[in-house]
Amino acid sequence: MRIGIRREDKNQGEARVPLTPRHIRELRNRYQIEFLIQPSAIRTFSDDEYRRAGAVVQEDLSECDIVFAVKEIPLNFFLPGKKYVFFSHTIKGQSYNMPRLKRMVDLKTTLIDYEKIVDENGRRLMFFGRFAGIAGMIDSFWALGSRLKNEGFDTVFSQLKQALDYSGLESIKAAYRKQAKTLAQDGFPEALTPLIFGFTGYGNVSRGAQEMFDIFPHIEIQPEELAEFYREGKFSDKHLYKVVFKEEHLVKPKDSTAKFNLQDYYHHPEKYESKFEQYLSYLSVLINAIYWDTMYPKLVTRRYLKERYESEAGLPLKVIGDITCDIGGSIECNISETDSGNPVYVYDPIKEDIQYGTEGNGPVVLAVDNLPCELPKESSTVFSTVLKEFIPALLKTDFSLDFDNVNLPAELKRATILYNGEFTPDFEYMREFIKNL
Repeated sequence: MRIGIRREDKNQGEARVPLTPRHIRELRNRYQIEFLIQPSAIRTFSDDEYRRAGAVVQEDLSECDIVFAVKEIPLNFFLPGKKYVFFSHTIKGQSYNMPRLKRMVDLKTTLIDYEKIVDENGRRLMFFGRFAGIAGMIDSFWALGSRLKNEGFDTVFSQLKQALDYSGLESIKAAYRKQAKTLAQDGFPEALTPLIFGFTGYGNVSRGAQEMFDIFPHIEIQPEELAEFYREGKFSDKHLYKVVFKEEHLVKPKDSTAKFNLQDYYHHPEKYESKFEQYLSYLSVLINAIYWDTMYPKLVTRRYLKERYESEAGLPLKVIGDITCDIGGSIECNISETDSGNPVYVYDPIKEDIQYGTEGNGPVVLAVDNLPCELPKESSTVFSTVLKEFIPALLKTDFSLDFDNVNLPAELKRATILYNGEFTPDFEYMREFIKNL
């Protein structure tokens, strides 16, 4: 079998890979596989590293049976009947990717999407989420330091940099431990107390963000305790404060006589409305790390922000790290995605426009949609460690069989959106997305 690795070129900062040179060497030594790798000048592992691992570096991947990538593949790359494995970003009917999906149907290709590779309990197995959270928290700390400096406060956060400006995760954690020690000893200006960080969600993304936050001295508060905590006014200048919000804190039933039920919310989100804005008057930084779709209520609306700023009440909210990064989604004031080279803007709630940087009237919004790229080597290595375990089974798969009988591992079968150009049963609903193309 020939397996291809397509280079990433969605943007100039995309340096991740699906399989590392080390894992390719392991697979070549154990199985009869030829790996063909497209050349790349920006990949976190060099072409020479892949050559030393025994791979062939060349432009043409047309002889490959299966092609792996990380992000979306251009329309002109697909060939009839081939198998492709990548994050397709199509399952929500994302309009910008529907021509790609239609092209894959027309060419009778097979599409396996990493996002849908799950175990028997529905838990995702292939993800960069932890590293999105880590990088998102790092960049949010950096944005906070810059914002506070603009306001005349030189804090420990002013010493922090973006994730991509460090040599790797260990160097970042070393820098954080140093600044955490300084914070514990010297504190920060009383005018900034309390610095409260809110985290929405408790999955891989949120845990990654909290992994970095927890390096600093902190005290955790339950959402229900926030109002009383503020009333008491016993704030520490040598600690940060952390609040983790679950679904029960984000929404409430529209029927005031009903009680919140998690499964009911998942299955009938139209019966619920947001109640999250009641917490915004306490938060200094909001790290948004939830899965969101259009069926769910928004957490931070432009209307609410406008009302608060027009009333001159304002908010203590300095930074919104929207790691989820759904444009106009759960964080409605996220109106434009950014990139690592220009990662933040200030959303002005009164003018309802944005100004890039950290100066201005309104919260700083971090809206980088591919944060794991800022830690490409570490995130790729973890991803590849999981992916390589599926390669032996792919070698044995007979794709000439009908889908019901094909001998794909269950995890990959659940993630197969297209099989030889046909939507598989779990993804039949997606046919509607392309019927008018």
